[in-house]
Amino acid sequence: MNIWFRQHRFAFGGALATIRKSPGSFLFNVLVVAVALALPFAGLTLLDNVRPLSEQLSVDPEISLFMKPGVPREDAQALAPQLQQLLAGSHARISFVPREQALDSLKTRSDIADVIETLGDNPLPDSYVMKLEGFTTSAARADAARVDLLADHMRQLPGVESVQVDSAWVKRLAALLGVLRLALLLLAVTLGVVVIAVVFNTIRLQVLTQKEEIAVSKLLGATDNFIHRPFYYTGALLGLCSGAVALGAVALALRPLNTAIAEFARLYASEFQLAALPPLGVAGLLAISAALGLVGALLSVQRHLARLK
Repeated sequence: MNIWFRQHRFAFGGALATIRKSPGSFLFNVLVVAVALALPFAGLTLLDNVRPLSEQLSVDPEISLFMKPGVPREDAQALAPQLQQLLAGSHARISFVPREQALDSLKTRSDIADVIETLGDNPLPDSYVMKLEGFTTSAARADAARVDLLADHMRQLPGVESVQVDSAWVKRLAALLGVLRLALLLLAVTLGVVVIAVVFNTIRLQVLTQKEEIAVSKLLGATDNFIHRPFYYTGALLGLCSGAVALGAVALALRPLNTAIAEFARLYASEFQLAALPPLGVAGLLAISAALGLVGALLSVQRHLARLK
């Protein structure tokens, strides 16, 4: 075990020595890789802040039920107990809207009052408006399916002309969040390949620069693992430092963003602010960054040292 630690300590020291020989080149590569990592890190930070907010957001879909024009007022009002029975398992507020009230509301809320006056008779039917409560975007698809099922049962009630449901936007919101997650995943995979390519090229240049030293080490009996380890540590350090720089850049960018968000959120009586990732998330992203650098170094070493053989 002591030999294993000694070998890895020597390899780590060799990686640091290589970095000290050309710090400018190493820092430039760190900046290039950090730029590639900053985009997915920023997207992940944004989704991490929006996810709990969207899960707690109450969507409260509404169902509008319109009676047939010839249905008497008494029959329309008698439909309320049946609606309450259908909505017994849901928290709902049922409001009966007489056709006269609907017409008055349309006159006051639109710019076509003069046109409505020319119609003569009231063309609007009696209706019910049912506002369902307790629905959240975390179960948007299931909730929307349940609302659609309720609407289908209401269409079968006597005297009902049509039923309209405004839960379509709930499905759109859930689909939008899914698209954002998929887009972030594709972006992360694409930029991960970019990181591996940058590290691959960096290690390739180091291998070509040190090929004489590698040849002498092999003549002295050095094993392949002994020669490869410093390059592996260099790649991992490059990925780790780049991840730290990218996370630092995202954290700095949150300050001006939060200033702008605070002004916007104040208009909606909210105090929403973007927060940095928790320590566990930061550690995970740093580990991923180091792993990407290690993969790039591994591929480069295996390819180019095999050619030197």
